[in-house]
Amino acid sequence: MTNKQLQVKIAEGEHQQQDFKYAINDSKKIARSLAAFANSDGGSLLLGVKDNGKVVGVASEEEFYMVEAAAQRYCKPPIAFETYEWEEEGKTVLEIKIHRSAHKPHTAPNKEGKPMVYVRVDDQNLLANKILLDYWKAQKKNSNNLFRLNEPEKYILNYLATNESITLTRFQKQARISYYRAQKIMVSLLCMKIINIHITEKGVYYTLAQQAGKKQKVD
Repeated sequence: MTNKQLQVKIAEGEHQQQDFKYAINDSKKIARSLAAFANSDGGSLLLGVKDNGKVVGVASEEEFYMVEAAAQRYCKPPIAFETYEWEEEGKTVLEIKIHRSAHKPHTAPNKEGKPMVYVRVDDQNLLANKILLDYWKAQKKNSNNLFRLNEPEKYILNYLATNESITLTRFQKQARISYYRAQKIMVSLLCMKIINIHITEKGVYYTLAQQAGKKQKVD
């Protein structure tokens, strides 16, 4: 592992598949980052690097055991990881590499110790919602989703034909259906690749997937 490779990684900053940590003082907190990577696109945790990219180094053996506790004890199910050591001006940077998991969702404890499901969005670890969790369950079952074009389905497709996005609450209220039914419809549309889900710090919204074809009114 050359210094140049490490410098390139640090220059990228924190993003969807990379996070910096100055040090580990709480395995539960690190577990959230590991679970978020595993539940999303995978990624790397660079230990011994400040948020501004400054290398401060870590005691690699001690940090390894903290990460191991996070991955094996606090992540459910446990998460496998790979480690790489980088040397920069006599300081050690420990890279923890997590692959996208085929066994998601993985939970990690929140600040109160309750197991929660996190996903990686840009440079943040955010909570997954019930629709995403149900979508993952449906994917595992690999069942064929039959799509009936009833009035609620027509409403959301027509709405997204002229609007960029919609929230679950707006859909449920405007379509005048139960919250439960609105959730089920969203999951079915996700399974059929008709819509995409977007989780942000401010909330969750849905957009029409590109592969769903041209936007047009449904009669």
